[in-house]
Amino acid sequence: APPAMILCAGFGTRLRPITDVIPKPLVPVGDRPAFVHAIDQLRAIGAAPLVMNTHHRADSFSAVLPPDLVVEHEEIILGTAGGVRNAESSLGHGDTIVWNGDVVAEPDLWALLNAHYHHHLQSSKSALTLLASSMPVGQGTLGISSEGFVVRLRGETFGRESRAVDFMGIQVLSEDVRSRLPMSGCLVGDVLLPLLREGAKIPVFLHDREWDDIGTPQALLRANLRWLKRTGLSSFVHPNASVDPGVRIHNSVVCSGSEIRGQGLVEKSLVLLALAHLHPAKALSPFLLAVDETHASWKLPEPPLVAFLQKIVPPT
Repeated sequence: APPAMILCAGFGTRLRPITDVIPKPLVPVGDRPAFVHAIDQLRAIGAAPLVMNTHHRADSFSAVLPPDLVVEHEEIILGTAGGVRNAESSLGHGDTIVWNGDVVAEPDLWALLNAHYHHHLQSSKSALTLLASSMPVGQGTLGISSEGFVVRLRGETFGRESRAVDFMGIQVLSEDVRSRLPMSGCLVGDVLLPLLREGAKIPVFLHDREWDDIGTPQALLRANLRWLKRTGLSSFVHPNASVDPGVRIHNSVVCSGSEIRGQGLVEKSLVLLALAHLHPAKALSPFLLAVDETHASWKLPEPPLVAFLQKIVPPT
């Protein structure tokens, strides 16, 4: 199996202010951080070495890093392309799986690798293979041809589009393209687009199962509810969370360090690093972290985390 890199250095700006406190790949999806789901998938196929990069709140990762993971810390953030280039010595030689640390998915990685090797053998201009999911025509982040190659990216077109897909932030880079990565820059804007402009054929392998990019609060909540469904659980309360006997938990994830006091129902929610006081006969549903003050009040361990969908409730 090839080496693999998990990209964990970003600031997670779309998930602020959650990511002011917790780096996005470390935000829980179910019983573990998002990036650990990626590690589990890569470890299952024997990918080695496993490398990740860090920058924003890098010290937060130390308590959960598995021993077989090599960490490349970036004092200055290098971007997705620069991060892979910077990890060149840790990754070693060979084609490499690159996985965004905020993406939770269970792809068929062997099938992705086989498709990549097949295309690379057929054309030296096929430098990398992208994993994507289908979208209605004209939508999605990519357009692909009837042969399965990228023909639309960021408003530029390179051929006739027959279907639309969403790039999932998971890809296989050939050793050749790795050697040409910039020391700083973006895999999409500074690598993919220039390759397409040069006439490179960039194949897309389709993923036909659900997946999550936890980049927004709504997406983070959805990822946790999907995790419950996949695992067959009606709810999950972390062993390090504390919930009063008068609180009922349904179709919700209560993360480590959270406390829920009082009486009431928590439904379709993610409770993350929060102290919630439920008023009798009131429900916490279906919100992330905080709700309208008539339903709950919050004291947060680090100011100010977040209320979304309603309004921010300042720490007291």
